[in-house]
Amino acid sequence: MRVRNWLFGHFRDVARSFGFEEFDAPVLESEELYVRKAGEEITTQLYNFEDKGARRVALRPELTPSFARLIMQQGKSLALPAKWFAVGQCWRYERMTRGRRREHYQWNMDIVGVEGVEAEAELLAAITDFFTRLGITSADVGIKVSSRKVLQAVLRRFDVPDDSFAPVCVVVDKIEKLPREKVVEELAALGVKEAAIDGILDAMAMRSIDQLESLLGADADAVSDLKLLFSHAEAYGYRDWLVFDASVVRGLSYYTGVVFEGFDRAGELRAICGGGRYDKLLGALGGEDRPMVGFGFGDAVIMELVKDKGLLPESLKSGNVDDLVYPMNAALRPAAMGIAARLRAAGRSVDLVIEDGKKPKWAFKHAERCGASRVVLIGEKEWEQGVVRVKDLATREETDVKPEDLC
Repeated sequence: MRVRNWLFGHFRDVARSFGFEEFDAPVLESEELYVRKAGEEITTQLYNFEDKGARRVALRPELTPSFARLIMQQGKSLALPAKWFAVGQCWRYERMTRGRRREHYQWNMDIVGVEGVEAEAELLAAITDFFTRLGITSADVGIKVSSRKVLQAVLRRFDVPDDSFAPVCVVVDKIEKLPREKVVEELAALGVKEAAIDGILDAMAMRSIDQLESLLGADADAVSDLKLLFSHAEAYGYRDWLVFDASVVRGLSYYTGVVFEGFDRAGELRAICGGGRYDKLLGALGGEDRPMVGFGFGDAVIMELVKDKGLLPESLKSGNVDDLVYPMNAALRPAAMGIAARLRAAGRSVDLVIEDGKKPKWAFKHAERCGASRVVLIGEKEWEQGVVRVKDLATREETDVKPEDLC
C-alpha cells in the first residue's frame, strides 16, 4: 500500500497540475456498456454475470465507457472543455503475464469538447511529466503515435468496406505480436483481398511522417494532424519522447483519430499506457457525439519498469511515522498518552508503545521499522524534572525537552 499510494499520488499530482478534476464511477456496470459489435477482444475478457434482478452486469474492464456515461448524464449543462481524471480498479479475465493482472488499477485523463490535436498534445505532456517525476527519461520510454485515419485512408484506397474497419483494426493491433503469415491469415478471414492486405502491411510499416505524406498526400487529415501534433510536442519540450509508428491503431473500436501508446525502449515489457481520440463514442452509446480524447495508464507495467530501473524511493521500505513515544514503565503510560495526543494534535504522526515489558532495544528497532525520525523516551527521573528525553535517529543525538516544546 505504501508503494501504491506513492504511485497514485503521482497520478493525482500530475492530473491536478494540469487542471483536471477527479471523478469516480461504480465498479459494477451494465454489461451492455461493453458489448459492442466490433469483435473487440475486451468483450471476451469480461467478468460478467446476471444479478438477482435478472440484469446482465459486468465488473468494469476499463474506465472510458463509465466516463462517457457520466458525460452523457451531464448533457448540455456540462461546461466545456471538461477535463476529468480517475484512478480506478478494473478487472479483465485473461491470462496473467508480467505486467498484466486480472485485477489492476488504471489512471485515466480525458478531455471533452476540444476538436484539435491540442487536446492530444496536452495529454501527452501530462504522460511525459509523470514519467519525469518518477525519474524515467526518454531514453527509457518512448510514445508511439499514429492516427486511425491512416488505416482508414488505406482501406478506402483498396475499396475495403467501411464495416470491415473495426475488425481490421483489431488484427492490425496484433502486428507486433504475431508473425506476418498469421496476420495475413486473419485479414484474409475478414474478406480482405490479397492486394489490400499487402497495401495495409506496407502502410503499417511506415516509420516517418514524410513517408506517410508521400503515400497519402499533404492534404490528408492524418498527415496534417500528426504534423501539428509533433509541432506542439516541440513547443512543450517532449518531442524526443515521440515516435511515429503507422502500425499503432489500438484495439478498441471507439478510437477515431490520433492514437498513441507508451513503450519501454528495451522492448522487455508490454505497452505502458495508451489512448487517443474517440469522437464517436457517445453516439454509439445513444448520446450526442462530442469531441473526446483520453488515455488509460495501468499500474502494473509501470511498476515493473520502476523496479527494473531501481527508482522506488528508499523511504517506501519503511513506514512514515514522525515520532515513537516510549514510556519506560507502565506507571508512565498516562503521561505517554498525553504526549502522544499533544504531538498528534500538532499534526505529527505518532506511534505509541502501548504494550508492557518492551525493552529500550526493542523500542529503537521498532522505531527504525516504522520510519520514525525521533524517539520520545519518558523516563521516571526525567518526568519528575518536567522533561522527556528525545533521541534524533538521524544524528543519534539525545536532548531533554519540555513537553510543551516537543512540537
